[in-house]
Amino acid sequence: MKKDIIKFIEENKIIAICRGIYGEKLVQLVQALYDGGVKLVEITFDQNDENCLEKTSEAISTLVSKFDGKVKIGAGTVVTPAQVFAAKNAGAEYILSPNSDIEIIKIANEVDLVTIPGAMTPTEILAAHHAGADFVKLFPAATLGVKYVKDILGPINNVKFIATAGVTPDNLGDFLNLGFVGAGISSYITNKNMVNAGEFETLTEHAKELIKIANVK
Repeated sequence: MKKDIIKFIEENKIIAICRGIYGEKLVQLVQALYDGGVKLVEITFDQNDENCLEKTSEAISTLVSKFDGKVKIGAGTVVTPAQVFAAKNAGAEYILSPNSDIEIIKIANEVDLVTIPGAMTPTEILAAHHAGADFVKLFPAATLGVKYVKDILGPINNVKFIATAGVTPDNLGDFLNLGFVGAGISSYITNKNMVNAGEFETLTEHAKELIKIANVK
């Protein structure tokens, strides 16, 4: 099963990061993104919200039911074992974290979740890789920049990287051309103000733009 999800991520490339959007608005957003070709959606745990376990679990469960495999749902900002288990129980198929926590990677692998921990330095990247991470999320990718990425990719060319934070239509192609397998993208396709204003057609067009750059079939 993990192999199928890994392949799906590699083929579809764009992971839409949804923060603080729930209920019908979230369903409408994911439908708009799907209409634009985006088939990977990350629902984040809000660490400031004491009810984040329940709210994120409910959101994931709803999307898994509504989209029935057409969109693969993951959990983001997973930083505790409880969040790993909540994500798994809700039906998530992969998890993402802002950091590389060996325990989180281990637990997630044990429950058959695809793991995408975040890392910045060579030490963090290789620690995550050696701990069994399926992908490594370079974070914050745009802040680090293309030159940093080129330097990293010289010696570390055996890791599947996903670029996250600050990825836009202007630099997405740069990361993909360097060999990244995909990117996590937030505001350009999941802008909360646009969602609340019902501007779903615009978000669909933004999704189409990214899919075209990524050359997703």
